[in-house]
Amino acid sequence: MSNEAPVIAVLGLGEAGGAMATDLVAAGATVRGYDPAVAGPPGVVETGSEAEAVTGAVLVLSVNSASAATAALGAGIAALADGALWADLNTASPGTKEQLDRMAAEHGARCVDVAIMAPVPGKGLRVPMLASGGGAAEVAALLGSLGASVDVLEGAPGLAASRKLLRSVFFKGLAAAVVEALEAGKAAGCEEWLRDNIVTELDAADESTVDRLVSGTRQHAVRRAAEMSAATDMLGELGVDPAVTRASRDLLARLAGSR
Repeated sequence: MSNEAPVIAVLGLGEAGGAMATDLVAAGATVRGYDPAVAGPPGVVETGSEAEAVTGAVLVLSVNSASAATAALGAGIAALADGALWADLNTASPGTKEQLDRMAAEHGARCVDVAIMAPVPGKGLRVPMLASGGGAAEVAALLGSLGASVDVLEGAPGLAASRKLLRSVFFKGLAAAVVEALEAGKAAGCEEWLRDNIVTELDAADESTVDRLVSGTRQHAVRRAAEMSAATDMLGELGVDPAVTRASRDLLARLAGSR
């Protein structure tokens, strides 16, 4: 790798993009940033468009939003230098990542699927990331030389996104269940008791917990569907929207019906 400071474009300078851009500058990279709504952090060369930002860059980090990912690529890809890489770090579906790669390929470029696997605040560029698609190893090597942690998955764009989103089904679903349960606990006058119960259960979880949850859910689906139906009714009586509880009831009913 050349000793010359790499030029990296960062599209989206919000919480995640801004933190990464700051760390890239600190690591010695020349960072060209673009965000129509947020000013760049100190040391970032601010530009007026995606195309201006990516000009001269060896790597583009698109860190705006899933809804803006396609438009950002469309606005900047024609200005990308030969051999440069476009890395999409947005939380988008595998299908969207595949579409981005096809769009890049039409311009003779490569779009690497990069998934951010933990909250960026407090970690910045050192947040764990996964990358897949053509050019993933090159992105990992370049960012790794600047202090990042990027694991490469052998496979097409969309593979990294699918890993992140599968984890999100569990983790964000768990978070939603906790929020809904505590809202109901507050309405029932026992929020602190319920919070302590949740902490105790999470604290006791170990490797066998997943097997127990899966096998127990399938084995006792009929009884648990009835239990969650009662819980759905209770939350309605408490004035709490039972969105997660209702979904749990419906899943259990489906499992019970398939036995």
